[in-house]
Amino acid sequence: MKVSGARKELDQATIDRARQLAGIKGYVTNLPPEIMPGSAVIGAYHDLWKVEQSFRMTKSDLKARPVFHRQRDAIEAHLTVVFAALAITRHLTTATGVSIKKLVRTLQPLRSVRIGVGPHELTAEPQIDADARAILDCLPAITVGH
Repeated sequence: MKVSGARKELDQATIDRARQLAGIKGYVTNLPPEIMPGSAVIGAYHDLWKVEQSFRMTKSDLKARPVFHRQRDAIEAHLTVVFAALAITRHLTTATGVSIKKLVRTLQPLRSVRIGVGPHELTAEPQIDADARAILDCLPAITVGH
């Protein structure tokens, strides 16, 4: 639309240009085609959503923000833990096909407790429902030493 005072009219030149470019998307890179061909540039661009999703996940699901640390070591330690959690999250979501939100909601209540009474040791195992069992069955068995 062109608006001139009270007069409104269609901008035909802009409409024609938009029709010519419909369905065409340009990609700009400073890498020569010998290093990264056009198809690889487009593929990398299409994977960009995974990076953006990961940063959204660190802020919301992994509660990585806000960061109240002041010392460099504390900030780096915090970010190391967050990115380790992100790597584990990516692995779990890929292995199970389940969103991180559902993984956390389903698996968070599962806890084992060891109780020592004199020379006796009792272990209380969690009740594992069908949703949790389906997720756990997708993951390789992990043995944790004490």
